Amino acid sequence: MPRQDLLFHPDTWFREGHGPRYEQLYRHLVSAIADGTLRPETQIPPERELAELAQVSRVTVRKAVAQLVEDGQLEQRRGAGTFVKVPKARLDNSRSTLVSFTDYMRQRGKVPTSRILSAGLHAPTPAEQQALGLMASGRVARIERLRSADGVPMALEYSSWPTDILPDPEAVKGSLYDHIRALGHVPTHAVQRVSAANLKVSEAQLLHMEAGQAVLRIDRTGYLASGRPVEFTRGLYRSDIYDFIAELRLDASPAPQG
Repeated sequence: MPRQDLLFHPDTWFREGHGPRYEQLYRHLVSAIADGTLRPETQIPPERELAELAQVSRVTVRKAVAQLVEDGQLEQRRGAGTFVKVPKARLDNSRSTLVSFTDYMRQRGKVPTSRILSAGLHAPTPAEQQALGLMASGRVARIERLRSADGVPMALEYSSWPTDILPDPEAVKGSLYDHIRALGHVPTHAVQRVSAANLKVSEAQLLHMEAGQAVLRIDRTGYLASGRPVEFTRGLYRSDIYDFIAELRLDASPAPQG
């Protein structure tokens, strides 16, 4: 691991106007874990020491670390400290890799289509500012789409991108990832959260479902290889015909006795 005073120094991770310090520190740690700078089983400095190294309050450190623990990237061991978590469960289907909806459906022999509901440049919301490190005075590219497979509505996706990555969202006609790739930018890794949500009336009509019906909500933040966050997507997926499948493997370590 590189010198901690360099890894955590604010010159390395903090940018004025790019969101709260805890959010920027969180993104910095996500990137360091993803690119192997912080390897599995690496111990993170204690809260007080990390606060001194990063030149922030202990509350800021606590919020950033708590989010990483919630994401499953760090684990706190009583009496030992906080460590980069060793992955013990693997997702072996295509949802474990960063692929587009279009590619995912094609792999399953289905014909994917998209209907663009809206696309344009807007003032970023607080959530977009935090996730993408944008300034409140800037602009964000936003695109909302209804995704279908074999003519059946499958998902609603609401995606936000920095304007230097997606300067003209109205130019997107097919796969958004194919469009981004053609511009020379594509996320290499992402943090994804899956939860349950209930449909609003307008969302239910688009998905041919009943208002209030439960769906899968997938929130994803995508990062370039450099660690810069460039994608902030919220997707609502029909839980009656869309499966999120994970294959879990038994840890190879010896089973506890007794």
